[in-house]
Amino acid sequence: MTQNTSAQPLIHGGARTPRAALPHLPPLALYIHIPWCVRKCPYCDFNSHTASSVLPEEEYVDALLADLDQDLHAVYGRELSSIFFGGGTPSLFSAAALGRLLEGVQARIRFADDIEITLEANPGTFEQEKFVAYRKLGINRLSIGIQSFQQAKLEALGRIHNGDEAVRAADMARQAGFDNFNLDLMHGLPDQSLDDALGDLRQAIALKPTHLSWYQLTLEPNTVFWNQPPALPEDDTLWDIQEAGQALLAEHGYRQYEVSAYAQAGRPARHNLNYWSFGDFIGIGAGAHGKLSHPDGRIVRTWKTRAPKDYLNPAKSFQAGAKELTNEELPFEFLMNALRLTEGVEARLYAERTGLDLASLDEGRREAEQSGLMQVEPSRLAATDRGQLFLNDLLQKFLS
Repeated sequence: MTQNTSAQPLIHGGARTPRAALPHLPPLALYIHIPWCVRKCPYCDFNSHTASSVLPEEEYVDALLADLDQDLHAVYGRELSSIFFGGGTPSLFSAAALGRLLEGVQARIRFADDIEITLEANPGTFEQEKFVAYRKLGINRLSIGIQSFQQAKLEALGRIHNGDEAVRAADMARQAGFDNFNLDLMHGLPDQSLDDALGDLRQAIALKPTHLSWYQLTLEPNTVFWNQPPALPEDDTLWDIQEAGQALLAEHGYRQYEVSAYAQAGRPARHNLNYWSFGDFIGIGAGAHGKLSHPDGRIVRTWKTRAPKDYLNPAKSFQAGAKELTNEELPFEFLMNALRLTEGVEARLYAERTGLDLASLDEGRREAEQSGLMQVEPSRLAATDRGQLFLNDLLQKFLS
């Protein structure tokens, strides 16, 4: 597929204030967005679209590789440390299509010897039958969207699988050779009690995933739930669920390393760690976002054409826009990611990843420390426990 490349990338934000060249470029990852689902969930605000009976696999893979070709200038000889297939429901695509895509990517960018390749999948039997084939492609990590094991809760969330399928999906992932997989689980669901939430969590722990994404349902604009809000638990119940759930996870060896991420020892999600430590990532696919650093100090966020029909239209550009981050924006941009990590990051990383002197954080850091939101630790940038709870308040200290 040949895409029109005549449209020049859009750079917003005005003239750039000169900034020091980056001493070395961050690690590089690749995000691949596959935007189709069997059905759109009422809480979902991701760029996902209900699939037709026949998916345009061949055309979409062609477009993804052409899209990637246009971002290769920002690789600068780096290798890929991780790849993440997100959606939508990437497991709707056949192993043949994903295999052709991975071959095309590897022909363009070198893979790290220990590259992590994650595929989001749903628990439905249709996807489970593909797990062995996915593993043979070199995909070595699954992220399975469980959300709940309880039928009433699954129906309230608009999910199309049942609790038994959710349990089988974890078992089949292990049988297919995935010794590293995540279960995605929500809490704070419509009419959910503390016992309901802990029951889901105990069931997930019993399946022995290496990683758990456990996060509270939020009502997002432009979703069905936003316009027709369900009855959610009271704040006191939500707090009880959060405290009891975190204690249960810790008891079973799942260490919280990010706001909503818990992992067994040595098993955090490498791809997401790269996001949170302000690493670089190419984003390809309908609506995908990227963040790319250049040796001269420029750091540019990109976003791709959102609607699948437009993304597949040869007359339209893949890239919908780009924005170069300014010196004034960088402190917030860096800390918005880094402070999500429970242990934060080494302070030296700020200069390495932004090209700015650490002293540019001094005023906000001092205010945050005095407010008890940030740890007083010269060699690290890390939120306190209170800062993790009030992360938005903490980040406000670094807004220009």
